[in-house]
Amino acid sequence: MHRAGLLHFLARNNAFNFGVSIKQMPLFENETMKKLLYLVLFFTFSSLGITQAQQTVEKKEPARIIGVAKDLKTGEPVGYATAALYKTGSDVSTAGAVADGNGTFFITGFSTGTYELQLTFLGYETVKRTVNVNSLESDINLGEIAMSDEGVALEEVTVQGQRELIEERVDRTIYKAENDRTTAGGDATDVLRRVPMLSVDLDGNVSMRGSANILVLIDNRPSAIAASSIADALRQIPADEIKAVEVITSPSARFDAEGTSGVINIVTKKNNLQGMTLNINSGAGLRGSNLGLQGSARKGKMGFTLGGFGRAGYNILGSFENQQITNNADGSVSRSVQSADTERRDIFGRYNFGVDYEIDQYNFITGAVNFGIRNSENWQYDFLTQNFLNDVLRGSQNRETNTIDNSNSVDVSLNYTKTFEKRGKELSFLTLYSRNNRENSFTNTLFEEDLEDIFSRLRNVNPSRNEEFTVQIDYVTPLDEKGTQIIEYGAKNILRKAYSDFSYFLAEGATGEFVELEDPRLSNEFSYDQNVTAGYLSYTFQFLKNYTLKPGLRYEYTTINADFKTEFEAEIPSYGTLVPSFNASRKLKNGNMIKAAYNRRIQRPSLRFLNPNIEASNPQQLSQGNPELEPELTDNYELGYSTFIKGTTLNFTGFYRNTTGSIQPIRTVQNDGIIFTTYENIGREQAVGTNLFFNVNINNKFSLNGGMDLYYAMLDNGLTDPQFAAKNEGFVVSGRVFGNYTLPKDWQVQLFSFARGRQVQLQGTSGGFAAYGLNFNKQLKEKRGSLGFGAENFLMREFVIRNEINTPTIIQNSTNRIQNMNFKVNFTYRIGKMSMDQRPKRRRSINNDDLKDGEGGGQIENQQGGGGAPMRNR
Repeated sequence: MHRAGLLHFLARNNAFNFGVSIKQMPLFENETMKKLLYLVLFFTFSSLGITQAQQTVEKKEPARIIGVAKDLKTGEPVGYATAALYKTGSDVSTAGAVADGNGTFFITGFSTGTYELQLTFLGYETVKRTVNVNSLESDINLGEIAMSDEGVALEEVTVQGQRELIEERVDRTIYKAENDRTTAGGDATDVLRRVPMLSVDLDGNVSMRGSANILVLIDNRPSAIAASSIADALRQIPADEIKAVEVITSPSARFDAEGTSGVINIVTKKNNLQGMTLNINSGAGLRGSNLGLQGSARKGKMGFTLGGFGRAGYNILGSFENQQITNNADGSVSRSVQSADTERRDIFGRYNFGVDYEIDQYNFITGAVNFGIRNSENWQYDFLTQNFLNDVLRGSQNRETNTIDNSNSVDVSLNYTKTFEKRGKELSFLTLYSRNNRENSFTNTLFEEDLEDIFSRLRNVNPSRNEEFTVQIDYVTPLDEKGTQIIEYGAKNILRKAYSDFSYFLAEGATGEFVELEDPRLSNEFSYDQNVTAGYLSYTFQFLKNYTLKPGLRYEYTTINADFKTEFEAEIPSYGTLVPSFNASRKLKNGNMIKAAYNRRIQRPSLRFLNPNIEASNPQQLSQGNPELEPELTDNYELGYSTFIKGTTLNFTGFYRNTTGSIQPIRTVQNDGIIFTTYENIGREQAVGTNLFFNVNINNKFSLNGGMDLYYAMLDNGLTDPQFAAKNEGFVVSGRVFGNYTLPKDWQVQLFSFARGRQVQLQGTSGGFAAYGLNFNKQLKEKRGSLGFGAENFLMREFVIRNEINTPTIIQNSTNRIQNMNFKVNFTYRIGKMSMDQRPKRRRSINNDDLKDGEGGGQIENQQGGGGAPMRNR
């Protein structure tokens, strides 16, 4: 676009002059939503009713097998461990149960005979016990069953049969990534595609139950590595370093109030053993290669970790086509047709150093430094644009666009934890400093009509910086000896500073010098300071043996100061937010459970939505952030039921989500059919749906698990002006399936498939896609390493994604193609020998999870913190 055209567009449009307010509407005014919500509740309660009816018929309490799971070294209960009962000589489980928070489990529904009891839990080796049932007249009490860390005697352990891939707990779903070899050589994006309730698009953007407003944490804390983009940050984390992924759909009051739909915590592998070790993992494929080294050492009370990981992406080819039709103010119709070939190259790195020291029996200190780099370069070749007015060709332009997005980041944390003689009582003091520096620029080269000589070049340069400093204190103590009543409270302060310096430059011809465009709307500096102060109180109590309630309350007060270097002003008032939460559960017989939850959440806009820099890499589609955006408010309701039937785990969950003040795009038509997009708090989003998950284990060699997510989305921006009014609704479905088979001689084959249906958006739809992978893995001698061969999407040449925008003035259809067939080889090896020592005390860490990123956003409940992600750049 030439200078005059860009300035003429800006003169006619001020992104800060939209003054639209939303009217609050009753909770259940949508009739379609009512019916769907009733339908979900009907099926959920019907399942409960059948179960309860079956239990009512029983006039006599059945015999039970009772046991308590305990940690071998610490003697503490292993809460929510899974107990399964197998008939001797059979590989099919006949009964089972999930332990409560104190590690106690009760198994019913068995007959006389000889059984094998298998007790499992994340991070522990499977414990097997022989149980003889001679009579059904009395209970069998196995007493305390000791469980040892799965790192014990690493070289001597021979893995037999299947390891559990999915674990259900009262407050979360855990995906045990370390048991999935189809992700070897991949990154966190590949892992999250396999997690129940999550959906990941081809760009790596994560959503939970249809909402991208989620909190993504790494080991219970945010990272400046993720400050620019959650999607890019996930590509930096190697799949081989991920131990588990925890999905929490109803966070309690201890979490920051941010994150509309829930929390995701990525748990990386750690060393709790004495000695020294070095892990090597590497891989090479058609689309990328990786190399990682992770060393650790532990001597007595002190432990160290030092490691690094690098990943290169190449040969990432594709294309796009776009056609947009706009109705102009004078009654004419403009049409633009665009096409281009695309290529992307990436380099990611993540490096870490950590130390922990046990001062004495009750005092523990940890420190860590993490450094990350993310360099990405994109090209659009033969970028052809044809413009029509009333179906008459008015002009044709050919461009080449080069986009560079480079960043580096650092996190420094220091945490102190004090425990007491009273079990469960704990005080922690946590600090975190994060900084991200980013350079985002593009150069748009316009060619002459001969398609060879350069006519002009337009360049946008946007360096930016994000800084955070967080201080947090948490206290938890049981109110009785049995731990049936627990109180938690704490406080937190987050100081954020975001800075964006943006400029536009224009150069004539191929050799002309770039000259800055002296206009404050094109070249300016923007600073955004935010201070969030919070306090919370949470109370957990058990009653009537099988019931648990956990109410909580959190208050957050936010002050903001936004400023431009020249001309513009942004007035943003301070605001306070009261955030209640409530979780309840009831244990039924045979390990079945019902749970219900309510919570209110807020979502503050990140720099991605605030940044006033005009993004014009595609001259037909301009976009700009809005510094005066306010936070979104969301109410979440959830009802779940889980059961265990003869080796099969089933989980059903129904949910309803209502968001007001939703940040939504406003699109207007400018001269020459240009579409200009900015953002306003004008939307209301509702979703009602269900999640279904199953896990089947057959013959202890073959396992199959999968799930389906189905919800009905309703979006309305609440506007009456026909030029801007928009609403949309429809069903969205996605699903996944994973199969695992153990072969002789330490071989294993795994197959994974994922499909995501069409996504409903306010002004259109985003197309769906499917992906799959096959992996063969061979464990090396003494289990010191593995060699794997994998293939991904080997039956298709490319993915095709079709998107649509439809408004009274705009019709846009775009098609993106990405070549994603891949073949890869992976190798891992461990050097060193370690021995068992007492497990370290629980480590606390900070979680800042309170910014709307549009690309994702999670934390673990048994760590005292809040949740959150740093300021994100556009």
